[in-house]
Amino acid sequence: MSAAAVDERVYEELQALEAIFAPDIVIKREDGVPKSVEINVLPSTGDKSDEQYVRLTLEVYLTPEYPDSSPKVIMRNPRGLDDRILSCIQSDIEDKLLENIGHLIVYELIEMVRECLTQCNLPRGQCVICLHGFVKGDVFIKTPCFHYFHSQCLSKHFIAGKKYYEEEIDKLPTWQKIEAKPYQQTCPVCRSTVQFNVDELKKAPPPVESIDAQPFHLTDEIRAMQERMAALMAHQLARGGVIGVGDTEPPPLIITDPADQEEPKSSTSGTQNAPKPETSSSVRATGNSNASVAPASPTRPPYRGPYRGFNRRGKPGRRGRGGSR
Repeated sequence: MSAAAVDERVYEELQALEAIFAPDIVIKREDGVPKSVEINVLPSTGDKSDEQYVRLTLEVYLTPEYPDSSPKVIMRNPRGLDDRILSCIQSDIEDKLLENIGHLIVYELIEMVRECLTQCNLPRGQCVICLHGFVKGDVFIKTPCFHYFHSQCLSKHFIAGKKYYEEEIDKLPTWQKIEAKPYQQTCPVCRSTVQFNVDELKKAPPPVESIDAQPFHLTDEIRAMQERMAALMAHQLARGGVIGVGDTEPPPLIITDPADQEEPKSSTSGTQNAPKPETSSSVRATGNSNASVAPASPTRPPYRGPYRGFNRRGKPGRRGRGGSR
């Protein structure tokens, strides 16, 4: 489709979108023909950008017949939104498209999604550190990568991480300590580099749900799970797949060849007078014709053919360029 075939109303709409949402909006074109509109939608919080706890990327793919046919809308990279809210937003988008066939709809879609995010501007799910949810009264923090944690939980995570880092550094030799990189705070979810004041985070109160939480007691379900995990641990220890409790060093690695696992076949005749095969490390190739050659493995016969790479004098080396073969 050429640029001349595009409805003039589409160009006017795109110009208006660029004027309103620049530089947050990206309009992709091919040969001058607009193909899609992409924008990061955030809740409306005025000038308080640090209180924008949810977000998503909205992509609107324009069909060749747009606006006479509905565009294709995709939501990507949601942050702070659970599946229930995303399903509601998707349902509202589909209803909006059906009701406005033949009309320019991109701006209305963006504003509708923004309004939905404003109404649910509170992170959903759980804090991955304490596993408690976010409720009214909690003091939590948002990372630049849009992940959420209770402030006190995040401070404990950073303190424990730095302690573990220092313990591991103490085990290294001096030359490795000099080359080691300094401790860096990272997001517990995506491992992105972050920077927070731990002393300020420690001042926050604990999660509200942790205060009213019932004391832990061992239930039959937990006891059954412990038994299953203990059986699995014993099985892995028996197979050598887990380092035992109390080991200060990992077990040594033994590199074996599949042929080493096979036992040599016994012969019914001449077993007493048969010479023992020598290892490859005890035999070296020399110019002496009486030198023995070690077999490649106990079950493989020794190689008796000519060796490439030996010159006419019987010494190992490369044959000269242009030499006779």
